[in-house]
Amino acid sequence: MQTILVVDDERNIRKVLSSYLRQEGFGVETARNYEEAIHKLADRHIDLVLTDMRLPGKSGLHILQWIKRTRPALPVLVITAYGSIDNAVEVMKNGAASYLTKPVDMDEMMALIRHTLLKEQVVGPEQVEGEEEEQFGIIGRSPAIREVISTIRVVSGSRANILITGESGTGKELVAGAIHAASPRCEQPFIAINCAAIPVDLIENELFGHEKGTFTGAVSREIGKVEMAGRGTLFLDEIGEMPVPMQIKLLRFLQERVFYRIGGREQLESHCRIIAATNRDLEQEVEQGTFREDLFYRLNVIQIKIPPLRERREDIPLLAHHFLETYAAENKKYIRGIEAEAREALQRYGWPGNIRELQNIMERAVVLSRLDTIVLDDLPRKLHSTLLENGEGAVPPEDRDFLKLSDLPLAELERIAVLKALKAENWNQTRAARRLEISRRQLRTKMEKYNLL
Repeated sequence: MQTILVVDDERNIRKVLSSYLRQEGFGVETARNYEEAIHKLADRHIDLVLTDMRLPGKSGLHILQWIKRTRPALPVLVITAYGSIDNAVEVMKNGAASYLTKPVDMDEMMALIRHTLLKEQVVGPEQVEGEEEEQFGIIGRSPAIREVISTIRVVSGSRANILITGESGTGKELVAGAIHAASPRCEQPFIAINCAAIPVDLIENELFGHEKGTFTGAVSREIGKVEMAGRGTLFLDEIGEMPVPMQIKLLRFLQERVFYRIGGREQLESHCRIIAATNRDLEQEVEQGTFREDLFYRLNVIQIKIPPLRERREDIPLLAHHFLETYAAENKKYIRGIEAEAREALQRYGWPGNIRELQNIMERAVVLSRLDTIVLDDLPRKLHSTLLENGEGAVPPEDRDFLKLSDLPLAELERIAVLKALKAENWNQTRAARRLEISRRQLRTKMEKYNLL
């Protein structure tokens, strides 16, 4: 039996929490303050500590700091006042596994306790931080992306609504999924809906569902995304595209957590967490009257801003290599890396389409590559020009005529690949053919075709 130490100065709260935890099959020890907690920790076997932040004398933060000095593997959950995000950030920085907000939701508390204990058993405290270059499926080591990852750790255990902002293609849905996966709701559904992709007259039905016979074609009851999410997470992408009448209905749901299917009379409940995302400036939309101010503040409890790719250039090689490995495996090709010239072009480019654009370009490069590395000629012409604009002169003179073209025919790409291979092998045809993974006879045929003999 696993034992939980409950630390709270209020007797009734200790009694309620202890009773509930025992019903759930845990052993329980209690303490009123810092001194009693330290005594219990020194004298008993404890598997998890659940402590209030505010205690007489030394606080729950002092207990957390003592535990991290003496028993760093012991997980600690801290209870703090609702909306006190500064306190939450502080305890997470000091090593808390997560936090709960008052008033404590017992179901949420149990889910978080079980999630924390299971995580400790499976990965161990030394591995919880994850690899430096990839955490929660998010790749990067730049300060900007580390800040995003740190925020995910802090907010994942809370019930607060979250607004994710950032340009198109920066990975807002990935971050939303990471928050869900790191939270106690991870076993519950993650339901995503793109508000921009649904016709105005269908968005209410998409969210709340309908009853049989409500309109022509409604041959059966259909549940909406809010109902599907249950106690999981509902991700509302492109929330800025939601029409104002629907904003009013969404606000009512967020305030009361109840809704009706279209044509229905039964009041239904949903306790899903709401994460919204937008590439718009919603504060400006509020000023212009195209987005409701009250809904904005309901959604914007916590805001996570995803940096554009041009502001995290040190992450570009990591992301490019990740996509290279992914698409090389999909296309059953052996490509061992990216040549320096091509890497330089990738890092100098402005990436208006952000990570999504990089992903598409790397897929194209893998498909077109004839060598065992990605070279500059595997990349689109617009990336070549970044090198010339910066005076690098990285593109060979014989290829510069092609930079004025927005795209190249496949035959021209093949000619450049053959020429590159021959140059790389000092015009040794046997080695060049091996580099291209074709026979020497095939190479000779191509050389004749492109007047390279």
